[in-house]
Amino acid sequence: MTAPSTFGLSSEARNLHWLLTNLVEEVPGIQSVAVVSSDGLLLLSSDHARNEEAREARNGRPTGPRGSSADLATIVSGIGSLTIGAAKLMEFGGVKHTMIAMDEGSLFVMSISDGSLLGVHGSADCDMSVVAYHMALFVGRAGHVLTPELRSELRKSLETASAGSTR
Repeated sequence: MTAPSTFGLSSEARNLHWLLTNLVEEVPGIQSVAVVSSDGLLLLSSDHARNEEAREARNGRPTGPRGSSADLATIVSGIGSLTIGAAKLMEFGGVKHTMIAMDEGSLFVMSISDGSLLGVHGSADCDMSVVAYHMALFVGRAGHVLTPELRSELRKSLETASAGSTR
């Protein structure tokens, strides 16, 4: 993953970027990652350019969401909302994680804090238990620092980065 510019960010925001980079680079089979706020907004994501390189290396076979990181965020937010609604109807308490196994990959969604979610798209050959374990580590490390102030800072940094890339 190409490190995003963290210039001007707080130490907590830089730490979250580092944790995300670590998750993507150290866990085999992870294609893309998104951290989504409770209102469905993308807060943090893996580098989309790296995903494109991986797709090209596999002879054009699609290996991730077809669009931008925002597409993964939309999927994660929708799945999170659906499972939270199902848990309320069933009166089973909060949702901890959701795993979806597909023919060509897997999708993992895990609660972080205050409704925020971590979503991971893994390749078909990823070890689901290893991915889930490392996601739990990320959540344990990130959950206590993901305050409303930090979420606001992350949103602003993404908006600034996307505004700079469209110029």
